[in-house]
Amino acid sequence: MPAQTLRRHQTATLSLLFLAGIINFLDRSSLSVANTTIRAEMHLSATQMGWLLSAFSLAYGFAQLPLIGLLDRLGTRAVLGSGLILWSTAQMLTGLVRTFPVFILLRVLLGAGEGPFYPAGVRATREWFSPATRGRATAVMSSSSTIGMATAPPILTAIMLSIGWRPTFILLGALGLVAAGLWIALHRARRDTGFAEPEAPAGPQAPEAAWRALIRQRTVWGMMLGWGGINYTVWLYLAWLPGYLQEQRHLSLTQSGWVAALPFLFGALGMLSNGVVVDHLAARGGVLTTIHRRNLVGGMVVSALSTFLVAHSETTTQAVAGISAALFCIHFAGTSGWGYVQAVSPLRYVASLGALQNFASFMIASAAPILTGFLLDRTHSFTIALAVCSAVTLLGALSYATLAAPTGMHLDPA
Repeated sequence: MPAQTLRRHQTATLSLLFLAGIINFLDRSSLSVANTTIRAEMHLSATQMGWLLSAFSLAYGFAQLPLIGLLDRLGTRAVLGSGLILWSTAQMLTGLVRTFPVFILLRVLLGAGEGPFYPAGVRATREWFSPATRGRATAVMSSSSTIGMATAPPILTAIMLSIGWRPTFILLGALGLVAAGLWIALHRARRDTGFAEPEAPAGPQAPEAAWRALIRQRTVWGMMLGWGGINYTVWLYLAWLPGYLQEQRHLSLTQSGWVAALPFLFGALGMLSNGVVVDHLAARGGVLTTIHRRNLVGGMVVSALSTFLVAHSETTTQAVAGISAALFCIHFAGTSGWGYVQAVSPLRYVASLGALQNFASFMIASAAPILTGFLLDRTHSFTIALAVCSAVTLLGALSYATLAAPTGMHLDPA
């Protein structure tokens, strides 16, 4: 098969993942951007808003469990396509919600639908890109999340001010359904094309077989706990950054929309920088497992220190600079987190390992919105919540530095 055809498959896969990732995080960010407006209209406390934000992340985490083995059996086209349809429908229906219980239910469906995105994306890039180019491909896929987060505050704020938050949610859901149609129509798994798999296929893994093989690995436990430190930081800022700027820094809705974009842009730069650094070091003979693990630990430590400084910032400028540094470093580390999954796992386990890592991490990260809302209701300040975030991130770095060594991973590469 000609190289041009291979590049066409790679371009289609990566472009569709990038598009789905942007829509994914626009949908996730919509509730955070509309936080104060929805709370005022529906008479919700900060704690109730925390539950709405965490209902998504808990459902997202639990949705990872059925993906263990399922992606290998059904393929990325069917699983991610179904997820896109589910989460986009839930997003559209949210624009019609009137009661808190129904709101919770729709947030659960949104989280369940978005669950397959990263495991499917990691498997797709693992299939279609060689080790020499996989770092940049993974970074491009991952950067869609922070580009989505960065564009969400100003874009969604402008749309909400123009047409209201309910039509905005319906519009986002419609965009997701378009992306679902494109993914199903254009994406193909490598095994369904004329190109041979980069590794010899060993047949689809039964979910229970993949679960048993992975859960016995010390490295897997280190990755699950360590990834929790990354996702706690990511989810705290995703869920509460607009609210922090409005309540703690007294910015208007319009001002917070533009200011909140800056830290997320730095997060995207962190992801893209990671791809360049990883491929450069790999080309010089570096071992991928070592490269990714060092990036993880170093990035998480600096991110934790930056978040701690945010908690004690005296001015809005200092706070935004600290948040920008925290998100640059946590996303630099997080991109290596997905790279580490690809580096330590054979193809037959990579999607299942990504799903298991995501499940555990979101059980940890789901505490961030609830705990932050609880502390905000009682202290009327984000200081303690930010200090807790810093500590959780440091514990995650410690897990990667100790438990997650690749020597603790023993999987059959066949």
